[in-house]
Amino acid sequence: MNEASGTPFTHLDDAGHARMVDVTRKAPTVRTATAEGFVRCPGPTVAALRDGSVPKGDVLAVARIAGIQAAKRCAELLPLAHVIGVHAASVDLEVVDDGVRVRATVGTADRTGVEMEAFTAVSVAALAVVDMVKGLDKDVSIEGVRLLAKTGGKSGDWVRS
Repeated sequence: MNEASGTPFTHLDDAGHARMVDVTRKAPTVRTATAEGFVRCPGPTVAALRDGSVPKGDVLAVARIAGIQAAKRCAELLPLAHVIGVHAASVDLEVVDDGVRVRATVGTADRTGVEMEAFTAVSVAALAVVDMVKGLDKDVSIEGVRLLAKTGGKSGDWVRS
């Protein structure tokens, strides 16, 4: 709810124009968010990931750094996201039989949460995997990007059931 106008949309002003929610009066609190996604890959691509023979190099290292960088640049990509301090970011990738699992956890001590930063980290890490392996096989896809958990803030903690 837009507390100033009473409208049900927090990112619209009284005239219906998009705006950033004002968080200047909120106290910074510790917050975290974890998201996950999956890059589905054909068997030969998984084999190349496992044996390190992907021609472009170390796929997981590139994807990990891309995801961390993306978490820090989220507000540049999403017009109504707040510029916040990303004080922690980890991106973990695991090669499994049908692709690569991607998980990111982002932390802050700021006035708003880091869910979008975690989503962005996972999404860009997954895109980096695709970019690194697309020369091996075009039949790769990104699936199931979703929030797993968040802590802190006005709405409290949440964990996907």
